[in-house]
Amino acid sequence: MLPWTVIGLALSLRLARSGAELGLPASALQGDLLFLLDSSASVSHYEFSRVREFLGRLAALLPVGPGALRASLVHVGSQPHTEFPFGQHSSGSAVQDAIRAAAQRMGDTNTGLALAYAKEQLFAKAAGARPGVPKVLVWVTDGGSRDPVGPPMQELKDLGVTVFIVSTGRGNLLELSAAASAPAEKHLHFVDVDDLHIITQALRGSILDAMWPQQLHASEVTSSGFRLAWPSLLTADSGYYVLELAPSTDPGAARRQQLPGNATGWAWTGLDPDTDYDVALVPESNVRLLRSQHLRVRTLPEETGPELIVVSHARPRSLRVSWAPALGPDAALGYHVQVGSLRGGAAQSVEVPAGENSTTLQGLAPGTAYLVTVTAAFRSGRERALSAKACTPEGERSRAPRPQPQRTGGREP
Repeated sequence: MLPWTVIGLALSLRLARSGAELGLPASALQGDLLFLLDSSASVSHYEFSRVREFLGRLAALLPVGPGALRASLVHVGSQPHTEFPFGQHSSGSAVQDAIRAAAQRMGDTNTGLALAYAKEQLFAKAAGARPGVPKVLVWVTDGGSRDPVGPPMQELKDLGVTVFIVSTGRGNLLELSAAASAPAEKHLHFVDVDDLHIITQALRGSILDAMWPQQLHASEVTSSGFRLAWPSLLTADSGYYVLELAPSTDPGAARRQQLPGNATGWAWTGLDPDTDYDVALVPESNVRLLRSQHLRVRTLPEETGPELIVVSHARPRSLRVSWAPALGPDAALGYHVQVGSLRGGAAQSVEVPAGENSTTLQGLAPGTAYLVTVTAAFRSGRERALSAKACTPEGERSRAPRPQPQRTGGREP
């Protein structure tokens, strides 16, 4: 046997042994990756071909294989359609060829329906999905949908799916930020369809990070909770987990949760803001001894909504509204400004992106009292609102013509 072969074998055995001691599998990266492609009539044939080429190149860079990463492609249209299921293709180049051969389906943009279908595919053995491996969804969209996206997307994230969104259109920043996994700056990309190649390497790295076996770790941290995830250490038949949570300053107030052996994640909610919590994951196995894993997580400061609404530049048909913005690590994703007459009738709304704290309300009626409400939306799903009254001034009244002075006597010159 060659000397470098001996060295390589010894190193492999050492790495496998250290991984077993930590309770981590010695196998390579594993995971199920689902590409959700907008194939509806809202996307031009040119845009569809550019996105298809982008996804093909991305797939070619990923370690696709039977014991590694598996990929599937689902079309968004009037009805969702699977182009190919998990496990059908055993290499990145084969997935690339299959994506390039995919034809546009056309029809309506029913993304919510496709997301519910994607949830079934990601966890269905019939679709080639595997239990106990990381799940990743990459959704490429032009930004629009005929049906709601938020609820089915939240169900996916509650099941531990990591969601990446690539928007090539003018999608609603607030809605897409809430739909993507947190933090949005890592999981949401706004890119022109001709510049998709710019994000290929970064997106590839993020996908691999989401799928690589890791120790116990936290994500989606808010002021009232966080999500925990860990590699598959047990099976449903080989044992169970005990998950413990306690404030660092009060260990006696511990909370415990028992989970089945095939669990790989859990979300803690109802926690105090700006507080350190100690987490312990205890695998109870009837096959082998596994070490407990420990983690300390600090919740974010309490979310603070808009404060001190100021109305200025009042005109007969417009008002300028400003407010003190939400601050801190868990700052608002954006603001929703609504104005309605105190006399009743239809209200109008304006969306203001994060980072801005003022807007001008147009199309109002002169001499009318209004109620203005500014609502901050946070990543946790919570909202904070503040209202104030404002009044437009009366419009300029038309002036009567000035009477001409009456001449008495005399002759005109």
